[in-house]
Amino acid sequence: MISDTLKYDANGLIPAVVQDAENGQVLMVAYMNREAVQKTIETKRATFWSRSRQKFWIKGETSGNIQKVREVLIDCDADCVLIKVEQTGAACHEGYRSCFFRAVSEDDNTLETQGELLTEKY
Repeated sequence: MISDTLKYDANGLIPAVVQDAENGQVLMVAYMNREAVQKTIETKRATFWSRSRQKFWIKGETSGNIQKVREVLIDCDADCVLIKVEQTGAACHEGYRSCFFRAVSEDDNTLETQGELLTEKY
């Protein structure tokens, strides 16, 4: 299994970058353990390991903002996963399409919100 060939950290986790398969926008970063990687590959639904809750979560299982997996890529060192998805609704729990909706201002002192708020926080 591919999940057995990856390099996980001391906690058994590997970072996963989630990208829009159509336009390349980075939507979010999460963590996966071996089982989450395997479930993602098998089910074609983005599945992660919650470090704060210490349990699996499938993107969209409560919000409806699902991620259908189109492609899974592994980096050259086998210590990071890139998941290309078809995103339905917001990827960010703050309600934005991408978790990367804040940019450093020109004066380098503040963050400026970019992008459209799609839904309320979930």
